[in-house]
Amino acid sequence: MEWRGQGILLSVRKHGEHAAIIEVFTEAYGLHAGVVRGARSRKLAPVLQPGAQLDLSWRARLSDHLGAFTVEPVKSRAAQVMGDRAALAGLNAICGLLCFALAERDPHPDLYTQTHDLFDRLGQDPAWPLAYMFWELALLEELGFGLDLESCAVTGETQDLRYVSPKSGRAVSQKGAGEWADRLLPLPPSLRGLIGSNALDEVADGLKTTGHFLEAWVAPSLGNKPLPAARGRLLDVLHLAQGDR
Repeated sequence: MEWRGQGILLSVRKHGEHAAIIEVFTEAYGLHAGVVRGARSRKLAPVLQPGAQLDLSWRARLSDHLGAFTVEPVKSRAAQVMGDRAALAGLNAICGLLCFALAERDPHPDLYTQTHDLFDRLGQDPAWPLAYMFWELALLEELGFGLDLESCAVTGETQDLRYVSPKSGRAVSQKGAGEWADRLLPLPPSLRGLIGSNALDEVADGLKTTGHFLEAWVAPSLGNKPLPAARGRLLDVLHLAQGDR
């Protein structure tokens, strides 16, 4: 069995004295693992950094075997995030959540495209935290846990939507919330794609909502694994960054 294509490096772990097992996210083959021989050499160690875009060749005797990769660098993203604490935290959170949530070898081409774009924005586009918020929303959708933010779950109205039900994942209007408002999750306009001048200030509320469903819906479907610590570190860093504005 053999295939070739590009992928984004998500994780590297030592395997024996000189090799490593890497996990990559590819358009056609989804999350895919394999052994890289000589991974700790002076030639390959600088290439095998999370977030790197790689040209990959995978080969195994049988399709269900772990198999082995040969890799060639296409683009390193280390330099664009290394001097930016928030961007580095974002890169680690994306890698961690993909490894946490995706089933191996299950393709997600749309999510791959959005992930590729988000990685390229890190450290380059000041609005990347907003793109990250949309990425978490897309991840929920891709996993079958999409939110319904188009109309109020109580009244059916499409205006003045302010909240999200933590149980149903549906939007709730100010009127529909009533006395239950303090028990609902925030629904910032930007989470619905309504981008205003203060959209970046809404990221924390948006991630509070997506994070709830990652914990309440996705984690139980995966055996109640805890969310990657890297996501929590990203929230901490973004909170500090927002406080500086």
